[in-house]
Amino acid sequence: MTTPWGEPVLARFPEDPRDRLRAWDASDAYLLRHLAERRVPLSGTVVVVGDRWGALVTALAAHRPTQITDSWLGQEATRANLARNTVEPGAVRLLTTQDPPPDRIDVLLLRVPKSLALLEDQLLRLAPAVHADTVVVGTGMVKEIHTSTLDLFERILGPTRTSLAEQKARLIFCTPDPSLKRPANPWPYRYTLPDGIGPVSGRTVVNHAGVFCADRLDIGTRFFLKHLPASRGGGRVVDLGCGNGVVGTAMALADPGAEVLFVDESFQAVASAEATFRANDVPGHAEFRVGDGLAGVPEGSADLVLNNPPFHSHQATTDATAWRMFTGARRTLRPGGELWVVGNRHLGYHVKLRRLFGNSDVVASDAKFVVLKAVKR
Repeated sequence: MTTPWGEPVLARFPEDPRDRLRAWDASDAYLLRHLAERRVPLSGTVVVVGDRWGALVTALAAHRPTQITDSWLGQEATRANLARNTVEPGAVRLLTTQDPPPDRIDVLLLRVPKSLALLEDQLLRLAPAVHADTVVVGTGMVKEIHTSTLDLFERILGPTRTSLAEQKARLIFCTPDPSLKRPANPWPYRYTLPDGIGPVSGRTVVNHAGVFCADRLDIGTRFFLKHLPASRGGGRVVDLGCGNGVVGTAMALADPGAEVLFVDESFQAVASAEATFRANDVPGHAEFRVGDGLAGVPEGSADLVLNNPPFHSHQATTDATAWRMFTGARRTLRPGGELWVVGNRHLGYHVKLRRLFGNSDVVASDAKFVVLKAVKR
C-alpha cells in the first residue's frame, strides 16, 4: 500500500495465499492522502476506529495512535501487520469496542462500519472525549456512506459535510460542537423473544450495537430455533459464530447438564451472548470466547456444534469464513459428534459438509432456509 508515510506491506488475517482480497481499499488510501495534503497535526491523541485490517494504524504508527475495533480478526491482522513492518512494540495501542475509550481525543479517524447501530454507539461513547479543536474525519466507500450516516455525525458530534468522491471513496468532515445536546445511548438493546421458538420463547435477548439483527430475531435464527437437536443429557455444546447467543442459550435451557461454549470473532457479539445468557438465569456452565472460530479449542472436545455462518466479509461475498468454521468444527468434534448448520438454501452448504464429513442430512427446510446435520465418523 502506497502512503505518504511509506509503503507498508499488509495482509488480512488469517493469511491465505489464495485470498485475493487486499488488506486495504481506496477509502483507507484517500484518508491518508488527506491527512498528509492538509498537514493535519498528529501530535496529540490520535484515535482510529474501525480500521479493518490495521492499514491505517500501521501507516500512522509513528504518531502512536490508538485503534478501537470490534473485530478480533482485525486486531490480530493489525498485530501481524505492525510486526511485518517492524513497528516497535507498544507504538500502537489496541483497544476493543468493549474497552473504555481514551479520555481525550485530538484526532478522530473513523472507518464507517457496515452497521449504523455500531456507528451510533461508537460516536456516543467517543463524544465525551472530543473537544472543539478535535479533527474528525470519517472514511468509507461511496456505497457505505448514506444520508443516515451523515445524520448520526451531525446529531452526535456536530456540523458535517462530505468530500468529493475519489476512486469510489468518500471522506466525512465533522466539526465538533461541545454544546450539542446528545441523545442517550440506546445500546445495549433488550427485547423479548416471540412464542413458538422452543425453549427461549418469551425470553430476553440483550444485543450490543453491531450484532446482526440487533433489534429483532432474524428469520434464519428463528427457523434454526424451531429445529434444534433434542437434549443430549449433557455434553459439550458449541454455539459457533454465536452472535447474541440465543441459539446456545436455547440449548442450555433445553439441556441444563450441557456445557456451552459461545464463540465469535466480534467483541460486541460475545458480550451480547454473555448478557443474554445471564439475563435468563440459565442453569449450567457456560464459557464465552472471542477468537477465530474454533482455533485454539482442543481437538475432540465437543459433542455438538451449532452454526449459522456468515457469507459476507465486510462488502465481499465469500464462503471462506463458513469453510473455516466447518473445518474447525470437524477437528473439534469427538467421533460421533454432530455439526448442525442453518443457511440459505442457495449457498449449497451440503456440498461442503459432504466433502469434509462424508455425509450431510437435511433436518428441516423451507422455501428459503435449510438445517443440515453432519456427523463426524
